[in-house]
Amino acid sequence: MMFCFFAMGFVDLVGIASNYVKSDLGLSDSVANIFPSLVFFWFLIFSVPTGMLMNRIGRKNTVLLSLAVTAVSLVLPLFGESFELMLISFSLLGIGNTLMQTSLNPLISTVIRGDNLASTLTFGQFIKAIASFLAPYIAMWGATGILPSLGMGWRVLFVIYFVVGVLATLLLLVTPIKEDAPVGKASSFGDCFKLLGKPIVLLSFLGSEDSHGAYPRNGTQRGRLCHEPLFHIPYSGMPHRLVLPPCDEQPHVLRHKRRDDGSEHARHVLRHV
Repeated sequence: MMFCFFAMGFVDLVGIASNYVKSDLGLSDSVANIFPSLVFFWFLIFSVPTGMLMNRIGRKNTVLLSLAVTAVSLVLPLFGESFELMLISFSLLGIGNTLMQTSLNPLISTVIRGDNLASTLTFGQFIKAIASFLAPYIAMWGATGILPSLGMGWRVLFVIYFVVGVLATLLLLVTPIKEDAPVGKASSFGDCFKLLGKPIVLLSFLGSEDSHGAYPRNGTQRGRLCHEPLFHIPYSGMPHRLVLPPCDEQPHVLRHKRRDDGSEHARHVLRHV
């Protein structure tokens, strides 16, 4: 199940991927911001329905569904790099991660009980952080040719995480888990939102760092992580912007030149690191 926690960290590739997509497609900052916003928008929409779905089909099946949706989101960018395709990919990534974050902890509580539960969940978050930490480096290594990228450049990140996601799915599928039957009536939308009437629940919601917690705070944090490099560039000696060719060049030439410029920018970053 620790592989599932690793797969949970795939969602944090949105930061580095948004920057590369912006470069490849020549997007403005405002348009590129759609990608991280879209990923975490689905937490707001699907968190409560996922809990209801989990009571209906079981915790393990919900986690398997989340892994399947995540795998589809990772394989889509391998078939192209159009704006519409990336929108669909990032949306599925957000939906899959919402399903996973809502159902994985309850599944762990089915297998691990007592005093070991808290330490297991903490270790799972450590595994998740490894995936989040590796994503920018894998993308840069693919863009600079340090890793064999199979001609895909930074998008080799999707290949590697897709393989790990499939492995996590297969391992969970063959793992026998006996789940307890749901006790009582399944919670409705109204029941979930009524909990906000309790001060301790409301304060926990507003102050939580977790993705299920304060959506505005989480969105602000993700946006800061995506764009914080722009504030450090003037003080680090890195190029302030990618050098783009004239606008009258053919679109396919423009796209590939921008990718080359992105690779050169990544090499410069690695030299400073």
